[in-house]
Amino acid sequence: MTTSAPTNAKPARAPDRPRQHRRPLLRALGLGLITGAADDDPSAIGTYASAGATLGPSFLWTAPVTFPMMVAVVYLSSKLGQVCGKGLFGVMRDIYPRWLLYITLVGVLIGNTIEAAADIGGMGAALQLLVPVAMPWIIAGVTLTILALQVFGSYTLIRNVFRWLALALLAYVAAAFFARPDLGPVIRGTLVPTIHFNRQFLSLLVAVIGTTLSAYLYTWQSNQEVEERIAAGQTRLKDRQGASSREMNQTLWDVIAGMFFSNVIMYFIILATAATLFKVGRSDINTAADAAQALVPLAGKAAGLLFALGVIGVGFLAVPVMTTGAAYDLAQTCGWKHGLYKKPRQAKAFYAAITGFTLVAMAMNFLGVNPMRALVWAGIVQGFSTPPLMLLIMLMTSSRKVMGKHANSRPMNILGWITTGAIFAASIALFVSWFIPEK
Repeated sequence: MTTSAPTNAKPARAPDRPRQHRRPLLRALGLGLITGAADDDPSAIGTYASAGATLGPSFLWTAPVTFPMMVAVVYLSSKLGQVCGKGLFGVMRDIYPRWLLYITLVGVLIGNTIEAAADIGGMGAALQLLVPVAMPWIIAGVTLTILALQVFGSYTLIRNVFRWLALALLAYVAAAFFARPDLGPVIRGTLVPTIHFNRQFLSLLVAVIGTTLSAYLYTWQSNQEVEERIAAGQTRLKDRQGASSREMNQTLWDVIAGMFFSNVIMYFIILATAATLFKVGRSDINTAADAAQALVPLAGKAAGLLFALGVIGVGFLAVPVMTTGAAYDLAQTCGWKHGLYKKPRQAKAFYAAITGFTLVAMAMNFLGVNPMRALVWAGIVQGFSTPPLMLLIMLMTSSRKVMGKHANSRPMNILGWITTGAIFAASIALFVSWFIPEK
């Protein structure tokens, strides 16, 4: 079964043609790894830590269940970038009416900015555990460092830095082993789903779905594909459009590798806090910094230090993905020149948007909003902003007018629509849970 794009759709692709191919191994260590690591941002780490501390190993099943969904959404976004030669909102601008484009854009910009603000606050809290400096100075220093990388670094430099920062997440695998979990409950929690119909469980479930399938992943992945082709010399739109079957196969393995990495990290974060904090009833964990602090007396200083370092390292990757992704979306919607391959003087509005979103995210940490609490709420915000965007992506990638021979196969359509349905169901469940009395 396939779906059609709206009747006013414009062709967004050019004929397929052969290209010079990269080795699959190099591809698998490339773009998908960055996107997967960005998915485990400080907001996600705080959400997973809170889930593990509150619900214990019985929540581990959410990692393997969300893995195929993560592959579906990121792969579909990647296909759009490769086949159409444009970022996600650039393709949507060609196909959908402006009112729908603007509504979708506003939701994504709000979600990205709130989560970036929460992540900056989370990084600041983690850094303060290691460096005795006042929080305002840490927040300002973190923000300016991130902004300098975005504005003055080339796309190639940023991509390579991000690859190394992704390795910081391996700290959570080590932290889980330091926690010495009991094997029996871990196996049961991984293989047997446990669901509770109460506000606490549903809030955490929606937060996990929202943060693992966040909207910023879609736009970042599609724009990475475009930037990669421009870096290879394909600066004209018609040169970037189209993709071979071999390229699509390499892209799929790239995405699978990146999402598997992200999902493994999610699993071990939940496991580390489930094996320690849940066992002693420490469920008042709202952020990764809280978890790092609480882990020290239970799993040792090494586990606490690794937890904090992981937050800091991945934060420097995730925040630029969110704020630059928001700038991509705005620039493509408005038709501005954009791209990290351009110098600031060549795309002034695009770089002004990056600067603006980053500074707004920083400023939110000085407005009395508790960034510790915002880390979990940011995941819930993403849970509500993501479903409409995923629906549009499914309609576009199912359409032969848009994708040509790369329109979704039946298995991909089934997985994509299951994922879309799960995202909508989780958001509806959270809304309904607000009317369920707390026990």
